[in-house]
Amino acid sequence: MNIDVHAVGTHRAKLGESPVWSGRDSTLYWVDIDGMTIQALSWGQDEPQVWNMPSRPTCVALTAVPDRFVVGMGAGLIEYHAATGQWSELLALETTEGVRMNDGRPDAAGRMWIGSMDERDDDAVGFPGGHLFRVDCDGHADALVDNVATSNGLAFSPDQRTMYWTDTAQQLIWEFDYDVETGAAVNRRIFFDATSLPGKPDGACIDADGGYWLACVYGWTVVRITPNGRLDRTIELPVEKPSMPAFAGPGLDTLVVTSISTGGRRPAAPGQPEAGALLALDVGVTGVPEPMCAIAV
Repeated sequence: MNIDVHAVGTHRAKLGESPVWSGRDSTLYWVDIDGMTIQALSWGQDEPQVWNMPSRPTCVALTAVPDRFVVGMGAGLIEYHAATGQWSELLALETTEGVRMNDGRPDAAGRMWIGSMDERDDDAVGFPGGHLFRVDCDGHADALVDNVATSNGLAFSPDQRTMYWTDTAQQLIWEFDYDVETGAAVNRRIFFDATSLPGKPDGACIDADGGYWLACVYGWTVVRITPNGRLDRTIELPVEKPSMPAFAGPGLDTLVVTSISTGGRRPAAPGQPEAGALLALDVGVTGVPEPMCAIAV
């Protein structure tokens, strides 16, 4: 499907991920994992403010305190105060060297769901050694899924009754029945077989009608899958490695997509001036507000 797609400003990430819209301050936040930064783009501006981080941030979550963020970094979660640049560790989740945090987001109760990525060679002992974690508001953590290579695609249906998730290496999108009151994710089953898509499944988000929007890394596209698991739309992008979509803007009516340039295991092919850019496009649907993380350790 042909839709006008444009890059926002001149900023280019090495490994852009985890776009999150904050209606409170009309700002879009996202991370550059390999650039070790968080970007904060005031809506209507072209260039973001850039916050330097002490290590590789992998995802960012809003909290009830405007300048406080929960960030996936290294082997666990940190608390970051944007006003001062100070940070502190909340909790460690992984213990295996070479396994780091990756995609994550809160549920409507404030828990943090976050998965990890095993960056070791495939023949390493115990590979793949990643997990999908649920972190409760009191800091208690449980691993829901073991033996994960690259956790991605986390999203919740608008009514929070379904949770979606993928391990990029398996190229299957899973869905779970979800109880937001207890945090129980059960009845895991295949939602969509992504082997039919170009590239591989990466980050995802949900629109107000329950459509699942998925970035196809290495595949130059973002797709929409209906709540009943049918491929609904395929939109071509000017970058080989789109990484994660999100709905942004005061009306949550602009789809933004982060992308990858020189970062990751395999950099984007040369000749892509928009690789690493934040892309924006109008897809004719709106998103849902992002929940806030309420972890207090």
